[in-house]
Amino acid sequence: MKRSENTMKLYLPSLSVNESLARSAVAAFVAQLNPTIEEISDIKCAVSEAVTNSIVHGYKFATGIIYICVKYYRDRTVVIEIKDKGCGIEDVSLAMTPLFTTDTSGERSGMGFAVMSTFMDKLDVYSKRGNGVRILMTKKLA
Repeated sequence: MKRSENTMKLYLPSLSVNESLARSAVAAFVAQLNPTIEEISDIKCAVSEAVTNSIVHGYKFATGIIYICVKYYRDRTVVIEIKDKGCGIEDVSLAMTPLFTTDTSGERSGMGFAVMSTFMDKLDVYSKRGNGVRILMTKKLA
């Protein structure tokens, strides 16, 4: 396994006010690589969706911790890991289907994973019901 050039770790309470902090912190860290405006916007959007999922779905009835780890490599590959220890996802494949949502209020569109997938080069989601969610997003910068 290749060694990262730099790593950032961030632990935040699953409060909605921290979504923008997570997005900005990851963007500031990745800015060291001098990404294009489009690349940084894509990363910010994907991070925002992942963190929002943890807040809204993972810890829907409690406050927990969202773990964020960002690494970049010599070849300008950025790997972002976002995980929680919330309720988890029973069927990851179904959850990743565009427009699928467990939200019964009608406030959520069910497009979070589709957005993440669109803006990143690779998206992996790992989860089991009751054991939280681990999202790995990879983007190769120009």
